[in-house]
Amino acid sequence: MESKFWLVAQREYLTRVRKKSFLILTLLVPVLFVGFGFLIAKVAMADNDDIDVVRVLDQSPDRLGSRLKSTERMQFIPVQGPLEQAKSEYRKSDDGGLLYLPATITPEQSTGIQLYAKGNVSLRKQKAVEDALDKILAEEKLRGAGLSQEKLDALRSSVDVASINLDEEGKEKSSNALATSGISYALALLIYMFIFIYGVQIMRGVGEEKSSRIMEVMLSSVKPFQLMMGKIVGIAAVGLTQFLLWGLLSWGASVVVGSVVLDKFAAPKTEVAGTSSQTTAGSTVSAGTSATTQPNDSQDVMQQATTARTGVFKVLADLPIGTILFGFIAYFLGGYLLYGALFGAIGAAVDDQTDTQQFMFPITMPLILSYIIGVSVILRNPDGPVAFWMSMIPFTSPIAMVIRLPFGVPAWQLALSLVLLAIGFVGTVWVGARIYRVGVLMYGKKVTYRELSKWMLYKG
Repeated sequence: MESKFWLVAQREYLTRVRKKSFLILTLLVPVLFVGFGFLIAKVAMADNDDIDVVRVLDQSPDRLGSRLKSTERMQFIPVQGPLEQAKSEYRKSDDGGLLYLPATITPEQSTGIQLYAKGNVSLRKQKAVEDALDKILAEEKLRGAGLSQEKLDALRSSVDVASINLDEEGKEKSSNALATSGISYALALLIYMFIFIYGVQIMRGVGEEKSSRIMEVMLSSVKPFQLMMGKIVGIAAVGLTQFLLWGLLSWGASVVVGSVVLDKFAAPKTEVAGTSSQTTAGSTVSAGTSATTQPNDSQDVMQQATTARTGVFKVLADLPIGTILFGFIAYFLGGYLLYGALFGAIGAAVDDQTDTQQFMFPITMPLILSYIIGVSVILRNPDGPVAFWMSMIPFTSPIAMVIRLPFGVPAWQLALSLVLLAIGFVGTVWVGARIYRVGVLMYGKKVTYRELSKWMLYKG
């Protein structure tokens, strides 16, 4: 019995691994993943370098516009003249907006302020202008209450909160909410995607063999349960192989591309003296001054890059990496085996692949709900009651628990969740095997939910 089961699993594994599509996808995905990651980072950095220039026409009695402070993302430039002239000159410019402060504006009455732009005003730009004006008007109200500028400056504060993870034994570790949430989201997305991908592979594989009538030949020497479990385990091995290769190739590509990009970004810029100097009839401006400052800029960039990488490694070192890796593999396998048995049962029950949709929806609904609730609720409160109960239910725990793992999960909750997942897997395998043994040899009959319930009660 065991030898036949392993023969089926080996056949499923080797058949898929030797396909050109498997090799191309395994090699291409890490390159695309790393490439898209650096592309997104480059676009984000380029977007951060853009500065919105906003012209300010200030007609307020207290000259509030003169106290608008420029930021790294927005620069305020005062302009003069009537409003129509300012609008006409703005339309001819490349600036990002025109802010009009009317003469009727006061700290108590702030209506009538207008922000002109070429096209619709972006939410980010409008929010930045509103925040800058709110700050000025608030200070004006406080000044009107008798506070001096020195006291206003003393009231300002900049708080930097360091988050510390204190475990049950009293050990302290640094924590980074953004990094932890990002890892949780990525793990949930991976499990969500690959349970679907490899589950559908099981369903389609069974359906193709059933439609080609090769199933009748295979069942003459292999029992239905052995055949179903062989397919599930074989495709699971394919998934693990692909995960391992993707991880190694992605890490290697990230190291190579990252070092090239950082070296290129941090390389000192050199200029030819002829292009960086200007010679006039009476004077010569040399490029020596700028040349002496550029190595310092390069050193600053290298220092920032080194600090950023050190911070990332420190955050990763403080995370429970061993628990995360173990939990990810355990819940990937458990969730895949649980849903894979049901996907295999669907493939055996129907003759036409178009009929699978009506049976897939109720099966995949818990998976979809766990992903939606996970990224919207569990990420915000990983220790709440919703997170706890969803990480215990076998149909939702593969996603719910991996979201909680980077935040730290008590050992007893992790053990209980895995035990319940194993029980759920045994139950779905029993249901899937009962449907599989009948449906795999049934042709030309429209299957209903009532018919499936009868198949589960057949003896033999």
